[in-house]
Amino acid sequence: MAFFEHDFYIRMRDVDVNNEISNKSILGFFEDIGGLHSDKIGLGMNNIFETRLSWVLLHWKVKVFKRATYGNTIKIKTWARYSKKFYCYRDFEMYSESGELLVIATSKWALINIDSGLAKLEDELINRYTPESKSVFDELEVSKIREPSEYISTNNYTVLRSNIDINKHMHNLYYLDVAYEALPTDIYENTKFDNIEIMYKSSALLGDNLKCLYSKIDDEHFVSIKSEDESVLHAIIKLS
Repeated sequence: MAFFEHDFYIRMRDVDVNNEISNKSILGFFEDIGGLHSDKIGLGMNNIFETRLSWVLLHWKVKVFKRATYGNTIKIKTWARYSKKFYCYRDFEMYSESGELLVIATSKWALINIDSGLAKLEDELINRYTPESKSVFDELEVSKIREPSEYISTNNYTVLRSNIDINKHMHNLYYLDVAYEALPTDIYENTKFDNIEIMYKSSALLGDNLKCLYSKIDDEHFVSIKSEDESVLHAIIKLS
């Protein structure tokens, strides 16, 4: 069960105004296959209330080479990779029907006990995934995204019921939606963002009023999502 593969069909909801798979859908498919992999070894969504364990996402790093379009079938491959005491990595590759590599990604995860909080990653648990040494990026670990010292503009967002997941937090995919709302219109409409990084720091909850701060450094766009008084950093999104 080292390398796990699954085929997915690109639906209307998965494409943007250019009929190309959106970044949110890319992350969604990667999340789906990671869940299917965990399901196979008894550590998935349906096992949470038995195991009391749930995976929490800490970081995404994604590189898009080419985008699939509506009606295509894509193949996604995933595998567990590097791990330490309290976190581990999962990598992904997305392929076209003809076998062309479209997207690569890595992700960083922590394990929580839903009763007691952060859980140590025991060798027995990690070995159930049969980790591989292959890494889609040269770096073994992702680097922290540094918060910009200055911001150009701000935007506000209130966490909705539809944003909440099984852990009673704003689901990780919605942070990208929130970041897009904070981008200047011309940047959002005229940039594809083939490089995506999201670093999650503190979970946003139902009803939280978020302040989204936008900055541009060289050709990279940053959105820091904070609490209304800016005392809590929820996430930083870097796009280019």
